[in-house]
Amino acid sequence: MSYPARVVITGVGLTSPIGNNLAEFRRNLLAGVSGVTRIEIRYMEPVLAGVCSFDPGTYQSKKDARRGTRAGSIAIYCAREALADGALQLLDLERARVGVYLGITEHGNVETENEIFNIKNYGYDVKFWSHHQNPRSVANNPAGEVTLNLGVTGPHYTIGAACAAGNAAIIQGMQMLQLHEVDVALAGGVSESIHTFGTFASFKAQGALATHPEPSKASRPFDLTRNGIVVSEGGCVFVLERLDSAINRRARVYAEIVGHAMNSDAFDFVLPEPKQQQACIQLAMDRAGMSPRDIHLVSTHATGTLLGDVQECIALRNVFADISTVHINNTKSFIGHAMGAAAALELAGNLPSLVDGIVHPTINVDELDPQCALGQLVIGAPRSADRIDTVMNISAGMLGTNAVLIVQRFTQC
Repeated sequence: MSYPARVVITGVGLTSPIGNNLAEFRRNLLAGVSGVTRIEIRYMEPVLAGVCSFDPGTYQSKKDARRGTRAGSIAIYCAREALADGALQLLDLERARVGVYLGITEHGNVETENEIFNIKNYGYDVKFWSHHQNPRSVANNPAGEVTLNLGVTGPHYTIGAACAAGNAAIIQGMQMLQLHEVDVALAGGVSESIHTFGTFASFKAQGALATHPEPSKASRPFDLTRNGIVVSEGGCVFVLERLDSAINRRARVYAEIVGHAMNSDAFDFVLPEPKQQQACIQLAMDRAGMSPRDIHLVSTHATGTLLGDVQECIALRNVFADISTVHINNTKSFIGHAMGAAAALELAGNLPSLVDGIVHPTINVDELDPQCALGQLVIGAPRSADRIDTVMNISAGMLGTNAVLIVQRFTQC
């Protein structure tokens, strides 16, 4: 009987509201630094958001950045940084064997809003509509911009799985490696959501847009006074390889992907369903050959909405209620909700725990909601653990999509 090839993470490239590489991101997570600020947005009063500060000019010409999209610039920056972090040179790669798989929540809204706003100033004369609009707004754009920038000719596409998209794209990259369709997978998630007023307006209409007089305290999953989502931009791309390839080139291995699962709630447009979230968690553990006692760190999806956080906590209690050796945290409390990039960034922020044994905290939990009470939740300050060998990364999204990843510390025999 043959088994699927083992797949490992050998490079990480990211940009987030609190850092433009993994070291900076991790340092601010451990220091309790929030990346939420107040920004101006078209047609609305100032809103709270997580904003990235990377320089698109690092890897793009001004012309290419103007032609493309913010999401494309984020994706290019993260992909290039991931390759550099993984010590992979493009000249050494068979470019037709490199695949690009990026998770997104949506794409094209920013560009369409901008074009409509632009032609409004010209009496809605469509001759002023940009000829770049179609390639900017097609759903595969961010991944396609990466292939153009890198000159790689393997398969590329985006994975539309709402806010579970980052995990879903990593799963896709892993599976393509196991099928030997590619030799290197650039997989993760990106989001430019803060540049569209429609995202903010929709969450506000839903009663799910966070407000707070202090921006740094606005994103507060599990807190009794939480009042919604802080929308953020960001991106994170991983280099994935088959283990034998990584060993052959003596690559540094961050972690091995050992468990994964995706399923659907079939329940509600926006409200998650605990039984299906629990089933997704259990399926990922089953595929990893693990029990709840084998999981040492759980990275939660919780977004700061009143009902969503409670539903996830029900699922977590059903799985981990009696397990004292698991630690639970949340990254959105620092950076807000980076939508399609959320799951990938949250995984990245917890990867160093496999080495240093330190769990970054959940911040802004001033009064824990009793309905979100999890005894293992790390609040306020980092916690040193006796053992962190495994990380479970949980994500969920609108229309009831769930995706769970389990990664494990790799020790070469």
